[in-house]
Amino acid sequence: MKRSIDFALLLFRVLIASLMLYHGLTKLLHYENLKTAFPDPLGIGGNISLILILFAEIGCSILIIAGLLTRLATIPIIFAMAVAAFIIHAGDPFAVREPALLNMGLFTVLLISGAGSFSIDYYLFGKKKLFSRK
Repeated sequence: MKRSIDFALLLFRVLIASLMLYHGLTKLLHYENLKTAFPDPLGIGGNISLILILFAEIGCSILIIAGLLTRLATIPIIFAMAVAAFIIHAGDPFAVREPALLNMGLFTVLLISGAGSFSIDYYLFGKKKLFSRK
């Protein structure tokens, strides 16, 4: 039973982080256009906001896919999705806010559950070898 849960966590982690990574890479590809027009919800400047969202969506997603510092890496993404849902799209219809809310919920589940045994976290902090048999 534990192995199937760990495998499900691996699939869940890789799927949601890969989709978020793709989302971030599209922003990176359009960086030159976005840096002057990106929203500034926190009052720190649009370009700095864009850099922070790129860190969350690309950097943290890569960590999550690898299962390295997984719980810590979910926090910037959860924060970014909360800002998107409750500040950037606050006045928009629910259908516009829904993707950010869904992502926020999915990454919150990963924050609570952790990466599982198929992860670098488990190898470093779980006191057992990666992919070991029980």
